Amino acid sequence: MASLVQFFSVILQFPFIIICCMSLKSSPRPYIVYMGSSSNISGGDDLSSHMQLLSSIIPSEESGRRFLLNSYNHALKGFSAMLTENEASVLSGYDEVVSVFRDPILKLHTTRSWDFLEADQDSEFRSNIFPHDQKTADVIIGIIDTGIWPESPSFDDRRLGKIPSKWKGVCMDGSDFNKSINCNRKLIGARFYPNLETQSHGSPRDSVGHGTHTASIAGGSWVPRASYYGLARGAARGGLPAARIASYKACTEEGCAGSIILKAIDDAIRDGVDIISVSIGMSSIFESDFLSDPIAIGAFHAEQNGVTVVCSAGNDGPDSYTVVNSAPWIFTVAASTVDRDFRTRIILGNNDSYEGSAISFSPLKAGERYPLAFGEKVASSFTPASDARNCIPGSLDSKKVAGKIIVCVNEDPNVSRTIKKLVVEDAKAKGVIIIDQELQNAPFDSGTYPFSQVGLTIGSKILHYINSTKNPSATIVGPLEIRHVEPAPVVASFSSRGPGGLTENILKPDIMAPGVAILAAFGQGIKLNNYDAPGNKSSAFSIRSGTSMACPHVSGAVAFVKSVHPNWSSSVIKSALMTTASITNNMRNNLTNSSDTSASPHEVGSGEIRPVKALDPGLAFETTTEDHLRFLCHNGYKQKAIRSISKDKNFTCPKVSSEELISSVNYPSISIARLSRREGPRKVKRVATNVGFSPNATYFVSSVNAPPGLLVKVAPRTIVFTESVGTASFKVFFDGKEANKGYNFGDVVWFDGGSHVVRLVFAVNVE
Repeated sequence: MASLVQFFSVILQFPFIIICCMSLKSSPRPYIVYMGSSSNISGGDDLSSHMQLLSSIIPSEESGRRFLLNSYNHALKGFSAMLTENEASVLSGYDEVVSVFRDPILKLHTTRSWDFLEADQDSEFRSNIFPHDQKTADVIIGIIDTGIWPESPSFDDRRLGKIPSKWKGVCMDGSDFNKSINCNRKLIGARFYPNLETQSHGSPRDSVGHGTHTASIAGGSWVPRASYYGLARGAARGGLPAARIASYKACTEEGCAGSIILKAIDDAIRDGVDIISVSIGMSSIFESDFLSDPIAIGAFHAEQNGVTVVCSAGNDGPDSYTVVNSAPWIFTVAASTVDRDFRTRIILGNNDSYEGSAISFSPLKAGERYPLAFGEKVASSFTPASDARNCIPGSLDSKKVAGKIIVCVNEDPNVSRTIKKLVVEDAKAKGVIIIDQELQNAPFDSGTYPFSQVGLTIGSKILHYINSTKNPSATIVGPLEIRHVEPAPVVASFSSRGPGGLTENILKPDIMAPGVAILAAFGQGIKLNNYDAPGNKSSAFSIRSGTSMACPHVSGAVAFVKSVHPNWSSSVIKSALMTTASITNNMRNNLTNSSDTSASPHEVGSGEIRPVKALDPGLAFETTTEDHLRFLCHNGYKQKAIRSISKDKNFTCPKVSSEELISSVNYPSISIARLSRREGPRKVKRVATNVGFSPNATYFVSSVNAPPGLLVKVAPRTIVFTESVGTASFKVFFDGKEANKGYNFGDVVWFDGGSHVVRLVFAVNVE
């Protein structure tokens, strides 16, 4: 029986194996049946029609399966249910069905950051608009995540007025959640979604901490003297402290069912949120097409209804083609560092001292020394040296390890820092030092267990000391908080990179925001597995890293801009943040990545967000719903399916549709997937809208920054706006005849001679 379970677990991990095993009898599994746009945002009851459709394909002898797991009937239509592969195939042929696909399990992409983002902004201007002006209080941020810890001081409502009248959502009672006590004028909504295992009980309460953390980054209230066991001490706040929060618990620690995420997005649109923040995504290895991806589907309908959807880019970096949530109607966010770091100090027996990366509340003392050993020298019997040096489970001899500090290398990407720490800890080691060839810039939180991570340079010195010393010893002390680190920001090593796997004609990610070692709220009663907290006490705040943390920074920035410009569309706000983004660090040099080389737009998008600058961008490149529909046409989707998802049932695809025409969709950046050296110049069109305070404005091209050999021309080079003419179009011509093969990056900069500098980034792949 155990071997059979292992066999099926392998199949579930590698869906392509299923293709080779069609002879196995298909058993019912959760599927999503997507039926396009709903005509009734208020929630017309489609349950009966959904049930009728389901009953038509499930045989009567299996009538126990004739029930809906979820029903979508607000912004979109559809349902999820238990279906066999054959039943799903039959349903996909129905006229009213757009797509049918397996319900995927998505993963979570898991203070000082806001101060760092605004460090170069005008302080007087910032003080006039931040943070508690009541006119900014009517922005509602929906957080789709693991729930909420309502007692956190980040959700205090004492400075807020009454709940906005546009709010139509609910606060649900739960087994450990009282809606009368736990919801307030800050946390105005809290939903949870029962699944097959928890039909009779549940709660909006966060038992993981991830949802609480992301919610407080986006819109948490001001909390003075916040810290993580004394680290990162200061005031904690969200991007818009006056924002209202609506929590949608769609995830657990194990992951997030796509059908529930789609339900949460559908509910959030009806509830009246302005922004939906989703720090979740599919695996970059098995990314689905746009109409079989629950986040892409839900985000499309949100955008149609004027709701901005901000998503994390993923944590599969630093490899290329790993970015997820890459649909053009999604605001896709990469992660960066801030100018603060957390380290530990390694002191060797010869008193040489080195700093490593970690958040480690080590109980070891600077004056103490413990035996120091390399993993391969304390291997268990018959274990390959390569396994022991990587501290793979089962590779170390606990009798040789006990009482020592063990040095491991990080050559195997499948053995995480967490696993290495648990392996040596279980063998009764005093601590662990990890040598990483590509030093990650996200410090690992080891709790009270002594831990440090170093690069090859320091690592080789430690190994030389071990090999040249009869009784090598060391200690690990910390934590050390380092402020004003340079350079910063730097692209996080884990942050997923572009180009997008589904289309390279849209530049992804869109933008970058802080996502490394971010201090934010955490449930004080949440107990983490395999984590020994200082003093065995929980903390009201936590320090975490991931594009999960970068995403709500942008959600908060969108809320901030919308609070000042409530009539701006979702795409205008997105454009404002992208075209005003920074491409320099705190040393006034170009942004770099974790390898200390220049960062490209496939890593940073348009750059690091500057929320205050985005309040007055001058120009905007507005991407309309019709642009998104044409994008689907150019991407090869059938007109019938596109009409089904559109509110405009008479929409017609252009007579000429091709993938290369995606580059002319009116996006706030430019990407060309293939530019042949032999074809001559490629033309890309953009339409700019004047959103400056004066209707009369003239902009000219102040610079075109392109690599040698790539010829870039703009026509016209001057665009004029008046009270009667609020938009202007221009064309950008790219000629790669003499350019280097591969991706070439640069930008076109428009300037009005005053305060408005509008930067349009491009990525061109020359073949």
